[in-house]
Amino acid sequence: MNLHAVRAIYLFEMARTWRTLMQSIFSPVISTSLYFVVFGSAIGSRITEVNGVPYGAFIVPGLIMLSLMTESVSNASFGIYFPKFTGTIYEVLSAPVSATEVVLAYVGAAASKSIILGTIILATASLFVPLHIEHPLWLVLFLLLTALSFSLFGFIIGIWANGFEQLQFIPMLIITPLTFLGGSFYSIDMLPDFWRTVSLFNPVVYLISGFRWSFFGAADVDVAISLGMTLVFLAADLIIIGWIFKTGYRLKN
Repeated sequence: MNLHAVRAIYLFEMARTWRTLMQSIFSPVISTSLYFVVFGSAIGSRITEVNGVPYGAFIVPGLIMLSLMTESVSNASFGIYFPKFTGTIYEVLSAPVSATEVVLAYVGAAASKSIILGTIILATASLFVPLHIEHPLWLVLFLLLTALSFSLFGFIIGIWANGFEQLQFIPMLIITPLTFLGGSFYSIDMLPDFWRTVSLFNPVVYLISGFRWSFFGAADVDVAISLGMTLVFLAADLIIIGWIFKTGYRLKN
C-alpha cells in the first residue's frame, strides 16, 4: 500500500474544501437550515408528531441524509472528473499507484467532507430542536456507510461523465427526487397501501429509515433490512469500480 500517494491525493482534495468553505460547507448548511425552518414551521404547525416524535425533530435525519447523499456524490464525481477534464488523470494512472489506492484517496476525501458537513448540520439542527440519539453507534455506522456508498457512486459518475452537464444530471434529476420521495419529511406509513408498496422500491427509503431509527428507535423498515440494503449498494459500487479499472472504461481512451 503506497500510503504516501494516498495521503498526497487525499490532502490535495481536502485542501480544495478549505479554499472554498462558502461553497463546500456554509452553502449546504444554510440551505439545509432553510429547509428545516420552512418545513418545520409550515408543516410542523399542522403535524405536531410523527410516530410519537415531534415533527421538527423527525425531519432532522432526513435533512442530514439529503445533504450527505448529494454532497457525497457531488464531491466524489467532481474530484475524479476534473483530473479527466484537465488531463492530469494520466499522470495518476501512470504513477506507481494502484486502483485501490486511487479510489481510497478520492473516495476517502469525498466521504470525509460529507461526514464533516453532516456533523455540522446535526449540530445546527440541535439549536432548533432538542435531539436525543438513542443508538449513537448505529448513527455513526449509517453515517459512514452512506457517505462511503454515495462517494463511490459519485466516483462512478465522475468517470462516466463526458461533460459538466452529465456530471450534474444524476444528482439533480435522480438522487434528489428519490431522497425527497424516500421519507425525508414524512413516514411512508402515512401513505396509502399502494404508494407505500411503491416507496419500498426506492433504495433511499432504507437508508433514511435506518438512520432515523438510530435517532428515535423507530423506523418505517426493520433496521436489519436497512443495513442489508446499504451493504448491497456498497458492494455494487465496488464491483462496478473494479470493472472500470479492469477495462479502463473512459479512463484509458
